[in-house]
Amino acid sequence: MKKYNFLIVGSGILGLSVARAIKQYKSHTKILIIDKEPDVAYHASGRNSGVLHAGFYYTANSLKARFTVLGNQTMKDYCRAKGLALNECGKLVVAQNEEELAQLYELEKRGKVNGANVRIVEENEARAIEPNIRTYKKALYSPHTASIDPHQVCQTLKSDLMGAGVDFQFRSRYLDHRRETIQTTTGEFETEYFVNCAGLYADQVAYDFDFGKNYTMIPFKGLYLKYTKNKNDVKVNIYPVPNLKNPFLGVHFTKTVNGEIKIGPTATPAFWRENYQNGENFNLAELCSIGFYETKLFLMNSFGFRDLAWEEIKKYNAQYFVNLASKMVQSIDPKGFTEFTQPGIRAQLLNKKTLELVQDFVVEGDQKSLHILNAVSPAFTCAFPFAEFVVQKYLKA
Repeated sequence: MKKYNFLIVGSGILGLSVARAIKQYKSHTKILIIDKEPDVAYHASGRNSGVLHAGFYYTANSLKARFTVLGNQTMKDYCRAKGLALNECGKLVVAQNEEELAQLYELEKRGKVNGANVRIVEENEARAIEPNIRTYKKALYSPHTASIDPHQVCQTLKSDLMGAGVDFQFRSRYLDHRRETIQTTTGEFETEYFVNCAGLYADQVAYDFDFGKNYTMIPFKGLYLKYTKNKNDVKVNIYPVPNLKNPFLGVHFTKTVNGEIKIGPTATPAFWRENYQNGENFNLAELCSIGFYETKLFLMNSFGFRDLAWEEIKKYNAQYFVNLASKMVQSIDPKGFTEFTQPGIRAQLLNKKTLELVQDFVVEGDQKSLHILNAVSPAFTCAFPFAEFVVQKYLKA
């Protein structure tokens, strides 16, 4: 049995970034990354929008606020150093009325506290940045928001890590552990320390180590609708003022790394963890468990879940979906939206005691294992500095 200093479950952006941070700290460390899929970034990390966020949505005492601004810069630096695609197009957040205008100032305040480069601009300046924009009096401008190719980044990280001596074991599902022995579908591996970056299954893996007991995973399905008419009708990312009571940012225009335009995402409650479409990857046990909590949330309308669910169901009507986005621009051709992109699942953590969605990253562990829970947006943006934080605080000893 081959022995490792660290065994990491999950080869998404955080699993890869934690391995990178460990290697940067101690280059001769023996690391194994296992994943049940045939390659890296098979789920959330490879299905996200590709937007590098700028750090103005998050309250100042959160881990998200702490690492988004630095993560934005370090990910850009990595892309430039590796010659990877990068679209530094910026973002405008628009308002529709006086109430939303007041919330723009709250976002600006948060951003400045977090060290983000954001500012309120008058409507005429917003139009100079994006001629097609429609906003109420003012908008919030974020010049540092950018887009990358998540698959390209993760594949490059994989190549870097393999070159640094990190081992990968794909099609290898975590099953159980016995002291320092990790049991998987491809055999047993011995490790001094175990790191859980299992994304959608992070809570279940954590339970096996007596962590994460207060939480359960509630998956939300995200879809984008692609604008295939041209790449010119929108030049920057355009976002609405979000509901700050939940972690979703609302339907918005995204400029991809190659300049394409898409609107989304949805945030539809899913019924099992990999409920991408129809009956794909159906899991009865997950349906029962997730269905129990979603029914409870619906009946109690916790954090407005019932209203959220109804609103998200309406977005399956493409015309309704397009109309939501159209409120933020002067003109857009509804017939230009012709295809949905690959669906993604947000691995959103629910606090079982308070029945509230967890807004920040959650890290639990001890001298033998570490569990990264609720690794949702902007986890990709935060990945490098967040991984360094995890290594320095939890793994260095």
